[in-house]
Amino acid sequence: MFRTNTCGELNLSNIRNNVTLCGWVQRIRDKGLIVWLDLRDRYGITQLVFNRNESPLEVIETLKNIGREYVIQASGTVIERESKNLKIPTGEIEIKVNKLVILNKSITPPFTIEDTSDGGDELRMKYRYLDLRRNPLKNNIELRHKMGIETRNYLNANGFFEIETPFLIKSTPEGARDFVVPSRMNQGQFYALPQSPQTFKQLLMVAGFDKYFQIVRCFRDEDLRADRQPEFTQIDCEMSFIEQEDILNMFEGLVVHLFKTVKGIEITNFPRMTYDTAMQYYGCDKPDTRFEMKFVDITEIAKGKNFKVFDDAEIIIGIKAENCSEYTRKQLDELTEFVKKPQIGASGLVYAKFNADGTVKSSVDKFFSEDEIKKWCEKFNAKKGDLLLILAGKTEKTQKALSELRLEMGNRLSLRDNSKYSPLWVTDFPLLEWDEETNRFYAKHHPFTSPKTDDIKLIDTEPGKVKANAYDLVINGV
Repeated sequence: MFRTNTCGELNLSNIRNNVTLCGWVQRIRDKGLIVWLDLRDRYGITQLVFNRNESPLEVIETLKNIGREYVIQASGTVIERESKNLKIPTGEIEIKVNKLVILNKSITPPFTIEDTSDGGDELRMKYRYLDLRRNPLKNNIELRHKMGIETRNYLNANGFFEIETPFLIKSTPEGARDFVVPSRMNQGQFYALPQSPQTFKQLLMVAGFDKYFQIVRCFRDEDLRADRQPEFTQIDCEMSFIEQEDILNMFEGLVVHLFKTVKGIEITNFPRMTYDTAMQYYGCDKPDTRFEMKFVDITEIAKGKNFKVFDDAEIIIGIKAENCSEYTRKQLDELTEFVKKPQIGASGLVYAKFNADGTVKSSVDKFFSEDEIKKWCEKFNAKKGDLLLILAGKTEKTQKALSELRLEMGNRLSLRDNSKYSPLWVTDFPLLEWDEETNRFYAKHHPFTSPKTDDIKLIDTEPGKVKANAYDLVINGV
């Protein structure tokens, strides 16, 4: 066999076994008489050991010509390591090499092939095949593979067919621009790449395939953002003869299955929240519910005090940062500058401190008495030591800005725990939203959604109030 084992599987049970490994040279440590070489493949790292007085001469001569990222084949005997590394599965053994073959040479890589690399994004993208050798990216590929396998297992067990749909299609109106492909056979005509398999999966329902899925590539010619790129993969599904509850239960089950089988995490609680509630308490339709810090509306008690910012505002809302009343002026100025960033859009920030001694102090003491500020604290259910952060203005703009401030405070206070997962369903989206520029309504969620039965009567008279059978799965604010 070209290799008998991988670089991630040998342990003390293999002592005295003769083995052959293949892989890439991670690093070489030359201590004069003894040389150690870490050999890496996708499964892990195994240490090879060479003794200049004991190893075969041809092995030592070959070793002289080896550098980082050379591809080699090494044969030898498994022995117990004197200095063990219990951080890796193979850390209790090493290979005493008696045969060494260079399979392919390598020039010195342009960056280190380590978990934390010294290569910048642009350099690592240029040499992507080298970047993919690093554990963080390899682990991402492995995670994606497991996700695909377990998705297929779950949906197959629930009666779904996996059906491929065409990539070269007629252009259809969706949420973004199409990528187009010129046709050689039909000059001047073009195919479009699908933004989703929407049309085809609906045709499959018409044809009677009542449960379809596909792990499918989609293409959208839109501006790049942190969570947007020209091509991406989605788990795409369609079902017939069902109601909203059937869909929520089916894909709640999929998420539970994926977390359990892929990450070993048990998720049992899937709360449901209406779109209106999400906007009221979090200011966005994808709230991060790993931490509380809900919005509190003080419009009624804060208006009419000759403070123009509040008096002219549609809404006055804030959040409570627990145990933050000791924030310095510098820290508060930083938060003010944060909300005034163009992408956040607030004109300023009002704060109120409920000090540990029971007194209150705010940035608007000129306009509000201590008793009035204390009423704010009561509304926020604040305790001594808490800090109130308040924004005012147009409703939608203010909610968006406070939502960003809430997430920023969650980061600063380490409340967004990456080891914790908090899923929920956001339901009952508005069917339509008004666009001021074009002076017309557009689909709020996407254009393939039916209105709630009870709201159909409002379509002609109050379309903005119509709720849709639309829902999003949200996990940790995504």
